[in-house]
Amino acid sequence: MLLQGSCHCGAVSFDVQSRHPYPFNRCYCQICRKTAGGGGFAINLDGDADTLNVRGLEHTSVYQAKIDGETSSAKRHFCRHCASALWLYDDTWPEHVHPFASAIDSDLPTAPERTHMMLGSKPAWVDTDTREGDLCFDEYPDESLAQWHEHHGLT
Repeated sequence: MLLQGSCHCGAVSFDVQSRHPYPFNRCYCQICRKTAGGGGFAINLDGDADTLNVRGLEHTSVYQAKIDGETSSAKRHFCRHCASALWLYDDTWPEHVHPFASAIDSDLPTAPERTHMMLGSKPAWVDTDTREGDLCFDEYPDESLAQWHEHHGLT
């Protein structure tokens, strides 16, 4: 599926091919909450890095979070004008790019269930809106994005 996305002010737009476009995995970690906002969680999708086509790249900046005093290898790309979170890229997995669902303008498919991860980092004021069938994890889920899609026959 071709995912098309953009920032709020329109300075940056992008498209990327995705074999795993279902927005099912809600992350409540402090980094995602504070950099992407969105109801206390962020949703990353999976895209094929070699298909990422960016217009307005000169309007982006990168943030690398510190985790336990170490700089994360994950590079969070955002618009330097409006601060919209756009995608995450990590050299550890060079074939993947993870666009934030909040930046996607294309219609995304509805997930048959959702995973709520990093709930151990969730502040008390954030409601998880869990539904029947949703899976909840204090840290990382048991399945990767690709494995979840495969498990549900969505690849």
